Amino acid sequence: MDKQSRQATTPVAELTALDKRIINLLQRGLPVVERPFLEIAQQLGCHEDEVLERLNHLMTNKVLTRFGPMFDAVCLGGAFTLAALAVPEPEFERVTEQVNSFDEVAHNYRRSHDFNMWFVVGAESAEQVNNVINDIESKTGLPVLNTPKLEEFYVQLYLPA
Repeated sequence: MDKQSRQATTPVAELTALDKRIINLLQRGLPVVERPFLEIAQQLGCHEDEVLERLNHLMTNKVLTRFGPMFDAVCLGGAFTLAALAVPEPEFERVTEQVNSFDEVAHNYRRSHDFNMWFVVGAESAEQVNNVINDIESKTGLPVLNTPKLEEFYVQLYLPA
């Protein structure tokens, strides 16, 4: 699928100026206070209920797909990898269920590419990650593309309001 076709099928989110300001502010972290959303609202010059309503709206409409802490599995003594499968379209739902049946699979995303299923495997050790990948290959009958992290980059998104 070419870039133009992907753009035609992907809806563009309409963000309010407040949505953008909330997203920008939350990327720096959630205040560790009794009422973090009240503190955020005060920083933005609005009401706590408005912040919560906007976050709920962004999650419901899948503008934000995840809201929560990010843990570095390696720093906690574990291991993880990003993996992919090239799944024949008629088999996609079946393979999705098989891959998601593993407790070690944290995320699973469909992509418009030859490798159309991407997922994260997290476990207590690199050996266990490899065992899960081998088990997924056995269960699905498909080879897994294993792409472990070689170097970490953090790119912060900034939305001009």
